[in-house]
Amino acid sequence: MSRLHIVANRLPYSIVKQEDGFQLIESVGGLATGMKSVYTEYGGKWIGWSGHNSDDLTYEEASEIDDLLEEKGCATVPLSDSDILEYYEGFSNKTIWPLFHYFTQYVDYAPENWETFKRVNQRFADRVLDVCDDGDTVWVHDYQLLLVPEMIKSKKPGVTVGFFLHIPFPSYEVFRILPWRMELINGMLGADLLGFHIYDYERHFLSCVRRLFGHEIALNQIHVDERIVKVDAYPMGIDYDKFSNASTAVMQKTVHERSELHKELEKYFLMSPDRRLVLSIDRLDYSKGIPQRLKSFGKFLDKHPEFRGSVTLIMLAVPSRGHVEEYQILKREVDELVGKINGEYGSVNYTPVWYFYRALPFENLVELYNSCDVALITPLRDGMNLVAKEYVASRNTQTGVVVLSEMAGVSKEMGEAITINPINEDEIAEALHRALTMPKQEQQERMKHLQNRIKRYSIFKWASDFVNDLEKVKLIQKAYLAKKISKTVYKEIDTKYTKAKKRAIFLDYDGTLTSFHKDPQEAYPNEELFDILEALIADEKNTVTIISGRDKETLEKWFADIPINLICEHGVWLRKLGEDWQTLTQVNNDWMPMIRPVLERFVDRTPGSFIEEKNYSLVWHYRKAEPEQSEIRAKELTDELLGLVGSLHLEIMEGSKVIEVKNGGINKGIAANQFIQNEKYDFLTAIGDDWTDEYMFKELPKETITIKVGMNRTAAAYKLESVEAVRGFLKKLGEI
Repeated sequence: MSRLHIVANRLPYSIVKQEDGFQLIESVGGLATGMKSVYTEYGGKWIGWSGHNSDDLTYEEASEIDDLLEEKGCATVPLSDSDILEYYEGFSNKTIWPLFHYFTQYVDYAPENWETFKRVNQRFADRVLDVCDDGDTVWVHDYQLLLVPEMIKSKKPGVTVGFFLHIPFPSYEVFRILPWRMELINGMLGADLLGFHIYDYERHFLSCVRRLFGHEIALNQIHVDERIVKVDAYPMGIDYDKFSNASTAVMQKTVHERSELHKELEKYFLMSPDRRLVLSIDRLDYSKGIPQRLKSFGKFLDKHPEFRGSVTLIMLAVPSRGHVEEYQILKREVDELVGKINGEYGSVNYTPVWYFYRALPFENLVELYNSCDVALITPLRDGMNLVAKEYVASRNTQTGVVVLSEMAGVSKEMGEAITINPINEDEIAEALHRALTMPKQEQQERMKHLQNRIKRYSIFKWASDFVNDLEKVKLIQKAYLAKKISKTVYKEIDTKYTKAKKRAIFLDYDGTLTSFHKDPQEAYPNEELFDILEALIADEKNTVTIISGRDKETLEKWFADIPINLICEHGVWLRKLGEDWQTLTQVNNDWMPMIRPVLERFVDRTPGSFIEEKNYSLVWHYRKAEPEQSEIRAKELTDELLGLVGSLHLEIMEGSKVIEVKNGGINKGIAANQFIQNEKYDFLTAIGDDWTDEYMFKELPKETITIKVGMNRTAAAYKLESVEAVRGFLKKLGEI
């Protein structure tokens, strides 16, 4: 791979001012750990903010910091006080954070914050453009930089861009609330590879892309302009060995070597050997469900009084955004709940909740993981939650139980945990009881599976998988471009076209000559299309045929004034120039009364769908229906129809947002071959966008120049990305 650059809001170092200058302290967070090996291995830069307000630094101090970071392969993006207030604390943490975590009541829609967010994102992108070259790879991280991928790609399309979102991506119904929803999606679509922690977030994102932009999506690939954007899920891991080894080291320390916290824990157990510890570690944030967790613990003590005096909840709440009103209110509520539980259930020798409102050093965290019997992790919404994985990695005794919110991304990987709804306080209380009474053998069996899985998919495996997929995306792009009609390919086609004495040109209609409309009856040909067709027809060497699934009455009306051949209903009807309509095969519509009620029932159940009746086929259209529901309905309808059509010699054709039932033995390939029968053409081309056009691509003579519109897999030799590209191609042939 070429150079790989990392872009994140913060650099992987903290800068501390000493008497003799500034000192760099290496960050120990998961992202810093996983990314450091990646960007140094590939000789790239880490681009981000130093953490210091640029307004507070002299020119000399800023230069000193830049030089120190440059030695570590980092490039800084300066942020002023107003930038921090409006870009970071404002739009990032008061708009995107609450919205993406479903706390819409806290969302701030201040336009000035949005303007600063755009400006700062552009500053990050410009810094990336300063250090990267065409052929380099850039990996952008998280919600603070949602616009950066497009800003990079628009200036340097030769750079491969990856983007990873470390928080949830909300459902369309939540995301659509945001006034700047289109801009954010467009920014993300500048990436070649988009990563999310779990499939749910990936699915929500694809739904938003489909509904807001209408881009063609095949599996997890999005067709954007002339590019393929891949979307996938990568559950972020941890440095498993780091926690496991640290846990072993903690256990091996002598009494005098142990920390004060460890000594306090030992005193606690000496007072009563049967005492049990439940651990809660979180940043103090409204998305973490800390008040609900405390209330649940109170209910547990109330419902199971036998555990009073023996079970203690150690609650570590790391301070966060303390100047923000919502967080101040949350802090007061947590303080009051801790006081209430300790006052109601505590005694001289027993404190139900040990409450720490501070961050703890890594060693102390491992001591807590090592000492606590249960990890109580109940966020209301969480992108991943690495605390659950850290706890598991630190349990060298292979005992311990995880009580885990189903709203945390990590729950998808931790099926052996006791999963709960974080709003259901009674359920959490009972889960605690189950965890504290679980037999050791069952604990060990569950923990063994969890540890094997988490060890296998570490932070390093996560990072390498994403980087490897960035390379694969390049191959996908290359394969797509290989079939794309480049200038060189066009010259070859143009040479064949010019030399040919007799040409046959087959053109699909919907999705090929004209874009899809919500109502298929509105897809009328416009003046530009008439001009293109007339220019082609004016050349007496050309035999131009529109070959479509539409009914003959519609096409006859649209092209009444154009001397053009028409093949309709996927090959049932043919009208050659100067001739009457004829059927290409023996068909009937006696079966329609049996099939129509089935389609009508699905129309009733799927708002926005409707039935189109042709001479010899029935079509269920669902382009105007809700996307996810209609796709489910389409599968249900197909399954139901399969049980009916076999004995009637019918076929089911699944097109783009349509399901068509028609007589068997009819398709565009058969019709096109019949059309050219007994004629000698020295130039053949067929252009279409739907899978029904694949019959043409496969069954026409092998010398035919076959062209697929769109990004789907195809038997065609070439691809054009859009209707506009098709029209441009035909204009060149017709010399318009």
